[in-house]
Amino acid sequence: MKMGIKVLTGIGILIVAILILTGINILQNGISGQDGRSVEKILGVPPEKATLADIEKLSKSDVMQLFYAASQPEFSKVNGEYKAKILQLGIMGPIAPFYTKYLLGPGDWKGKAFYPFEKNGGWGYNLWEIKENGQPKIIRTLKMKTFIGKSRLDDRDSFQLDYSPFNGGIDYYMKDEVRRINDRLYICMGMVITVGHRFNPNAFVLYDPAPWVGPDKAK
Repeated sequence: MKMGIKVLTGIGILIVAILILTGINILQNGISGQDGRSVEKILGVPPEKATLADIEKLSKSDVMQLFYAASQPEFSKVNGEYKAKILQLGIMGPIAPFYTKYLLGPGDWKGKAFYPFEKNGGWGYNLWEIKENGQPKIIRTLKMKTFIGKSRLDDRDSFQLDYSPFNGGIDYYMKDEVRRINDRLYICMGMVITVGHRFNPNAFVLYDPAPWVGPDKAK
């Protein structure tokens, strides 16, 4: 009985701690909605010259403003395999790579891929790095549906990633949104149900596209 009470108490403390950290993380996004700055003003360089390093210099609130200021990409131009990097911002930032690796996918997350099979409809997958016989290997899995649609974060459109058509569990509820900085650099927000979804989006960047390969296993 005492052991059961201790376990329940421990779980309760963990839940409260997660809720507090989530609340702080949300507050670190800054004001809700766009503050009027342009992409160039936020980055300090013209958008077409911007790089991943320019985004990595920003605070959590400025990254959120960058997403608000950026525009939806042309659907047909989001095509191929993109490298990805999680922006470890805010109080919960350091745990994001571990969360992605152990709860959302089979390894270290390395990128996403997309193909515009229709005018405003397509699908894609994620790239993960695992170890096989001690050597790194890229696997292509965790498919998603893609389309242009209204953002969950403001009243404008984004390139949308919906995982529910192909996945179950936590992945079923996962949504991502992508906006363009330039044709080789995109600012993105990931929304996962267990850490607040659209109220607590996690920022990441897609960059340096390469040709589409296709998933390891078609579903």
